[in-house]
Amino acid sequence: MALDSEIKAQLNQYLQLLESDVVLKVNAGSDSVSEEMLALVNELASMSSRITVEQAQLERTPSFSVNRVGEDTGVTFAGVPLGHEFTSLVLALLQVSGRAPKVDQNVIDQIKAIKGEYRFESYISLSCHNCPDVVQALNVLSVLNPNISHTMIDGAAFKEEVESKDILAVPTVYLNGESFGSGRMSLEEILAKLGTGPDASELSDKEPFDVLVVGGGPAGASAAIYAARKGIRTGIVAERFGGQVMDTLGIENFISVKYTEGPKLAASLEEHAKEYGIDIMNLQRAKRLTKKDLIELELENGAVLKSKTVIVSTGARWRNVGVPGEQEFKNKGVAYCPHCDGPLFAGKHVAVIGGGNSGIEAAIDLAGIVSHVTVLEFMPELKADSVLQKRLFSLPNVTVLKNVQTKEITGTDKVNGITYVERDTGAEQHIELQGVFVLIGLVPNTDWLGENVERNRMGEIVVDRQGATTLPGVFAAGDCTNSAYKQIIISMGSGATASLGAFDYLIRNY
Repeated sequence: MALDSEIKAQLNQYLQLLESDVVLKVNAGSDSVSEEMLALVNELASMSSRITVEQAQLERTPSFSVNRVGEDTGVTFAGVPLGHEFTSLVLALLQVSGRAPKVDQNVIDQIKAIKGEYRFESYISLSCHNCPDVVQALNVLSVLNPNISHTMIDGAAFKEEVESKDILAVPTVYLNGESFGSGRMSLEEILAKLGTGPDASELSDKEPFDVLVVGGGPAGASAAIYAARKGIRTGIVAERFGGQVMDTLGIENFISVKYTEGPKLAASLEEHAKEYGIDIMNLQRAKRLTKKDLIELELENGAVLKSKTVIVSTGARWRNVGVPGEQEFKNKGVAYCPHCDGPLFAGKHVAVIGGGNSGIEAAIDLAGIVSHVTVLEFMPELKADSVLQKRLFSLPNVTVLKNVQTKEITGTDKVNGITYVERDTGAEQHIELQGVFVLIGLVPNTDWLGENVERNRMGEIVVDRQGATTLPGVFAAGDCTNSAYKQIIISMGSGATASLGAFDYLIRNY
């Protein structure tokens, strides 16, 4: 397997940045994945005199580790890190060679202070756009702390291992042989799970803000940047910076950018926000909002932040179908991201609940991987665009059930079927299958606000043309509001509007 000329040209530039010699220790067999891996590591060695390859006994075949000379660094790739993981490989080479990771110094100090042995394993698929964040974070831990090691495992190359552990969602992380977590996790989230995050008193001691933004998606980032540019004290509280954009793969309608991907856009938003010295408080969940002399925001960890104005931009989340079995079998056959988890269901029968654009796009995507897809739509007709429906109905391994209501997702230790009711006859039917993908739209993240601000029957915050809510000094923007359309570019615009509205409120009231 040869790298294409464009990738080689990019790689050549990166390999010039290696700061010291790197040894790739390789354990290969005679299988096709081993051959592909050998071709990759040999090509890397041929492109830089700083890279050498040597045979070694590693835990898995095929795999290779990335090491400093005379030292096991603890960074291992089991499989061939191409696709979305190619960047993880490049960063591992650079960081092992001595280039500092792009991580805040306080985070580096936290990592170096970790005591005890930590052996991480991450199970990924090369088509998963959430997985590289986890792989790269765990690699940084391994590079910076000699007591920590990490092996990335491509589920497609180690099917038996994945099936023996009943892994049905990626990324899934094990620590010292025990389940640690699944889904996207940032470096800060991993450190928090290890017990090294900031405590409530650090946050409560902060001076009051002029503008405090709740939520770090496109609306929140835009609002904070607009506020900070006015020279006023600005903070962002976010459960995870980037919000739902982090779960978005291809973005082709962000005007002036022909194509980008969600995690890349989220990283750019965070970088832009940091340029203005905005106080970003990540991994914090809002609990309650009250108006006193200032507006007070209570967090789940007990901290209380104060501000003259607040902009709520908490976005939306995937809507649950709300039937027995959905929560019980989440990550055990119930999934919400076909790009991430689809490859784990190769050759199996799956269902997609939802006949809108996202559901039908998922069904088309999955049909190329699984043996059969059954689409369940509650309404008498599909809601997806006609071009998507035409493509769907051209596929030989798709069944579409319309006018049906999902009643239960069944299983024992993992999903084994789905039960639905035909809405016109009332007849109950059951299908045996191994996976269920739920794609039925979004629900705003506004439950925590209670009766403090007016919300419509969908739970969306009602705002005026300045982005103001019914509570003076509190503004809102993005997918958590009653905006007509939920789009990244519209969220950014509404964030700017709410920020300008908040600034106007400040100059009139303070």
